[in-house]
Amino acid sequence: MSKRKELLIILLILIVPVVTGFTKANSSPKTVYRVYLKGQSLGTIESKKSFENYIDKKQEEIKKKYNVKKVYAPVDLDIVKEITFEGTIKSNEEIYNEIKDISPFTINGYTIKIKGLDSKDSEGKTIKGTTQKIYVLEKSTFTTAVEKTAKSFITQEAYEAYANDTQKEIVDTGTIIENIYIKNKITIKKDKIPVDKTIYTTEEDLSKYLLFGTTEAQATYTIQDGDTIPDVAFNNKISIEEFLIANPNLQGENSLLSPGQIVTLGILKPQISVVEEDHVVKDEEQNYATKTEEDPNQYTNYSVVKQAGMKGLNRVTQKIQKVNGETVSLVGISQEVLKEPVEEIVVKGTKKRESSWSGGYGDLIVTKGMFGWPATCSTISSPFGWRWGALHDGTDIAGCGYGSNIFAAESGEVYTVSYKYDNGQYIVIKHDNGYYTMYAHLCSGCTYVKVGDRVQRGQPIGGMGQTGYATGVHLHFSIWTGPPYYGGRALNPMSFY
Repeated sequence: MSKRKELLIILLILIVPVVTGFTKANSSPKTVYRVYLKGQSLGTIESKKSFENYIDKKQEEIKKKYNVKKVYAPVDLDIVKEITFEGTIKSNEEIYNEIKDISPFTINGYTIKIKGLDSKDSEGKTIKGTTQKIYVLEKSTFTTAVEKTAKSFITQEAYEAYANDTQKEIVDTGTIIENIYIKNKITIKKDKIPVDKTIYTTEEDLSKYLLFGTTEAQATYTIQDGDTIPDVAFNNKISIEEFLIANPNLQGENSLLSPGQIVTLGILKPQISVVEEDHVVKDEEQNYATKTEEDPNQYTNYSVVKQAGMKGLNRVTQKIQKVNGETVSLVGISQEVLKEPVEEIVVKGTKKRESSWSGGYGDLIVTKGMFGWPATCSTISSPFGWRWGALHDGTDIAGCGYGSNIFAAESGEVYTVSYKYDNGQYIVIKHDNGYYTMYAHLCSGCTYVKVGDRVQRGQPIGGMGQTGYATGVHLHFSIWTGPPYYGGRALNPMSFY
């Protein structure tokens, strides 16, 4: 190779870097914005602000629907600033058309998280509560809806007196609300809300959801001649309380109904747990005992009251906790005897008449008052009836204290002594008149009888407790036409007293 050619190659090698460096040094870098949707790049645009304004301008319909001034990009859209020397720039319209049908745009609002409470399934297993999200435009919509929901379970007068600190002091008897709160953990955060979510704009809609778990219209019923609120509620498998909550224009269970009147039959499914804690002082009657004296000179159909019984009177102080209007805990604090009961003495003949009658008398007909009271106290914490779509098949009696005596309501034979996840420790007695009584939630180890034992009316058979699915110490007492849960039908115990 000639020296001239070698010199030319060396010059070319030296010149190329210089030329390349000269080109980069004289080009201008550009500031652009790369758009990512769900982590995938859609390209670059000239201005982030211009693109956001374009979105806002194109979404007039959303602004009118929610009465807001601005609409924002989807939550899964990111716009990242870049510096580049070259590249294709897309228009706002091109990027907008790529995202408009994939991800929803957003508006300013609040995300409210409500932590669910644990519950039990049909087998007694714990179901962990799930956290749900609620979206509102204004924080006040939620707070007002919660207050409205709370007032559904607490009377307006009592709620206002508590909120304004104007409750009257208890002189002799009365009730004071000590606390009202929401049991669920709730967090409120200012947020960008996707417009494909359910966004509550009124407290009426939100309070309806918090009560019924839906904003859809509830079932209705047309009142017939002779209908009463207790009958309509029970026949449609809801409680009287649920009926009155769904029909706030009716003041109480004795409100008059007119034929043709349309009422709502909403089954409550509360999304929050409103807790009310009360201090209660009240006077309770104490049932008297009945003593029987035998007279061998009188026939067996002879029965005379020798001494009339008189009920006693006790002043009872209690702490009561209610969740969504239902008593879940009742604790007796003190009891003052105002008047002692007077024992009733009945004289009955024991002399038998001679008779050739060989037939049986058949089943006795139970009349009001035939069953004795099964506990040492008389406070009913939850009555028989439908509640939240399920039948509460007995009467809950509370306030007697842990381990207090539970009595056989009538003479009979012990049919069952067992344990069940929901009833806890329980006893079933088969009575001579064909009825069965059940005593549930007895304290652990507090059963004083066994299957096959013959028991008498008023005989202690167990102790009050909190076993099974029970939120407080109480007795679940039920009366059945046959064996409980095995062909029997639950009856309202209070119809026998």
